[in-house]
Formats: sequence, structure tokens, C-alpha cells
Amino acid sequence: MNRQADTIIYMDNNATTRMAPEVLEAMLPFLTDYYGNPSSMHNFGGQVGRVVADARAKVADLLGAEPEEITFTSCGTESDSTAILSALQSFPDKRHIVTTRVEHPAIKTLCDNLDARTGHKHRVTRLKVSSDGTLDLDEYKAALDDDTAIVSIMWANNETGVIFPVEEMAAIAKKRGILFHTDAVQAVGKIPIDLKKLDVDFLSLSGHKLHSPKGVGVLYVRRGTPFVPFLAGGHQEKGRRGGTENVASIVGLGRACELAALKMEEENTKVRALRDKLENGLLTSVPRSILNGHKIDRLPNTANISFEFVEGEAILLHLNRYNICASSGSACTSGSLEPSHVLRAMGVPFTAAHGSIRFSLSIYNTEQEVDFVLEKVPSIISSLRQMSPFWNG
Repeated sequence: MNRQADTIIYMDNNATTRMAPEVLEAMLPFLTDYYGNPSSMHNFGGQVGRVVADARAKVADLLGAEPEEITFTSCGTESDSTAILSALQSFPDKRHIVTTRVEHPAIKTLCDNLDARTGHKHRVTRLKVSSDGTLDLDEYKAALDDDTAIVSIMWANNETGVIFPVEEMAAIAKKRGILFHTDAVQAVGKIPIDLKKLDVDFLSLSGHKLHSPKGVGVLYVRRGTPFVPFLAGGHQEKGRRGGTENVASIVGLGRACELAALKMEEENTKVRALRDKLENGLLTSVPRSILNGHKIDRLPNTANISFEFVEGEAILLHLNRYNICASSGSACTSGSLEPSHVLRAMGVPFTAAHGSIRFSLSIYNTEQEVDFVLEKVPSIISSLRQMSPFWNG
């Protein structure tokens, strides 16, 4: 750890976020003095249990839910798996899942495993997306049938920021008597959500995507929805998730949800303006650059841009020399030479898909940081293209 955090220009917030100072402050007492088990009968543990209940209410307020509909988990991935597996166990005669081709690996891998490792006991329909990353509602309606146990469609894509019409899709599933789950990990805290007005049965979120710690998440389960626990054990979380609660992180998540509600307007004004300045500046100053994703129906913090005829990993290495943190749309860093499954589903050309960079901002980014990135990126792309066998100037 040879770099100070304040020297970093961090634009990789869809991967994880900086913990808010107010969140750390709220957590500290429960890492030191108040270490009681919230399920204990004595007062020392009981007071911790009341704090967990308070955090649950804060999460529910942000989502427009009731506190009893909030189950704390370890992460978004656990929440996703719990929702889908619960639906399949609740309706064992139904073996069909409807999802999309651009889901986060938490959903994609689970569905791949269900489709392949159970002797094709389950069927998975993966909806296509258009070139701007949006879904076709007619294809969605046609995919639903009497065998469909659950629909799982992300609220907003983690790579492009494209927002899907969850409200309409959930209502369509409801009319067919089909459970609806949404992975809202990227959406919560960035755009308004009111579950009282929606037909969503399950919703997943992850604390570290909204300035609280890693290792804590939430699964919203609408009251009355059939439910089978993923982690069996004690009576914690009203029997929905066994295991002693991660109290300090739960407290931190509750405080983060409070802050997210207060800063929602800032996300959609200041952060959006910075994103737009960065995006428009790069598209203007760098020839053969392409915006990936719908221009309007997108999270306010996310810009995914392809720079043709260069490799995303090479761009990231050069950005890293200036302490600029972003991420590549290519999976090359994991040992694959294939570009992101999201960009492939969108039909992004091969010469562009490998040079895709995602910039994802937060309320902690500044205009000076955006200016610095706009100063450095054009020369980085230009120098890399001089070495590219595909670039002809």
C-alpha cells in the first residue's frame, strides 16, 4: 500500500465505493464497546438488537418497504442466489427462469449452473438486448409461460449503467402469477425506488456499492411471498437467514441508506453533470470513440466508452500511472481474450469491444479530477494506437 488514498482519482465506483466517514463513525462503537450478540436475552445484547432493528428501518425507508421485509445478508450475490433458489424450491413443479444476456455474474453463473449441471432440469431464457443495451418488452412477454417460476432482471446494468423498465416488467409478471426478482445493486442510492408502488417480490442490494462496508447486503422479500431460506441455522432474521448478524456492518449500511436518501439529488445533478462532462469531452477529443449504452436511460454516474483499435487493459495500465482508477469492459484480466458478455450481447464491434473503459463516478469526485482525466486520456489513446496494427490514422 504505497499510495495515499487522497492521491487517487477513483472512477471505479460500480466496482466498489469509498466508505463514507459518517458510516465509519456509526460503526466504530459496535467494533469496540458494544459487542453483544443481538439475539442474547441480557440487556447488553438487547441494546445491540435494537440498533439492528433501527438499521433495518433505515434500509426499508430508502426502498419504500416495511422493516419486516428486509433480510440482511452477506452481499448482493447471496441475495441473488437466495431469491432464485427460494422461488424454485417454493414452486418445484415450475422449472423455467427468465433473465437477460447482460446480467451480473452473480445471476449469470447461477443460471448457467442450473441450466447445465442439473441434467437440464431447469430451462433458462436469456433475453436479448439491442445495440444500446435496452430490452424488448414484446420478447419478454413472449418468454413467460405457465412453467416460469421466477423472472430475474437487473434494475441497472453494472457495465453500461442502462436502466431496465423494472416497474412495467414486474407488473407483467404479476399478472401471470410469476415471481419477480431484481438485482438492484447498482441502482439503490442512485435513483429513487419505492417498492410500495411496484410488483417486485425480491430485490437485492449490496452495501459496498453505496458507501458502506463490504460483507453486508440485503434481500427484500415482499410480505406474503413464498420463501425458503438459503442459509439454514438459527432463528436470526426471523428464520430467513441463519447466522449471527454482522452488527457493525449492518449499522453502517443503515447509516449509508440514510445518507443516500439525503444525497439522491446530488447523484442526479452534480454527479450526472460530472459524468456528462467527462463523457462528452472524451467522445469529442478522441476520434473513433463510442458510447456504450442508452444515452438517457442510464445511471447518472456511469459512462462506458469504447476506444477503437486499442486494448482496454493497456489503457488501464497507462491510467494507473496517473493514479486514475477505472475498469475495462474486457474480461482479459481474468485470463480470457473475449470481451465482456454485456458488450457482446449488445453487438459492439470487435475492434471497439476490447477497448472499452467504464468510468463510474460518485459524490466524492470533483471537476478537477474530471479535467485531469480529460487531459490524460486523449494522449494515452493516441500513443497506444500508434502501436496498433489495426490503426491506420
